[in-house]
Amino acid sequence: SLYGIRSVGMRFFSVYGPWGRPDMAPYIFTKSILNDEEIKIFNHGNMKRDFTYVSDIVDGIIGLMLYSDHLKYDIYNIGSGNPVNLLDFVEVVENILGIKSKRTLMPLQDGDVLETYADISRIKNDVFYEPKVDIQTGMKKFVEWYLMYGKAR
Repeated sequence: SLYGIRSVGMRFFSVYGPWGRPDMAPYIFTKSILNDEEIKIFNHGNMKRDFTYVSDIVDGIIGLMLYSDHLKYDIYNIGSGNPVNLLDFVEVVENILGIKSKRTLMPLQDGDVLETYADISRIKNDVFYEPKVDIQTGMKKFVEWYLMYGKAR
C-alpha cells in the first residue's frame, strides 16, 4: 500500500478434483480402498477439512479477476465454507465406490490441526462467489476421473 501497488492474495482450502495432488486424502483414500489397503485416519477421525472442488476454486479466481478494479490490498479465502468430518468423508468415498474401507484409527499427528475451514464471507460479498460443488458430487466426479486416468499415476 505504501507505493499504491494493488495486490490480491488467495488462500485455497483442501482443493481436490481431477489431476489433483496424489498426497491428499481424496486420492490416498480412493486408491487404498480400491486396492483393499488400510487407510490411516488420524485423531481417530475427529478432524474436519474444508474440501473444495477445483471448479469452485477456479470460479473464485475468475471472480477476483473480474472485479479486480474494485480491489486494493486484500487476501481472500477460497473454499466451500463447509467443513466435513473426516469419517463422513471416508463414508462418502465408500458409498461412491460401493466398498467398505479397512480403517486404522491413529492418534493426532504432531503439528496437525483439528479443523480448517474457509470463512468465505468477504469473497461472497465482494465478488459474489458461491461454491457450487458439494462433497458427494465432487467426489463422484473425482472417482470417475480416477477410474479412467488416475490409477496410472
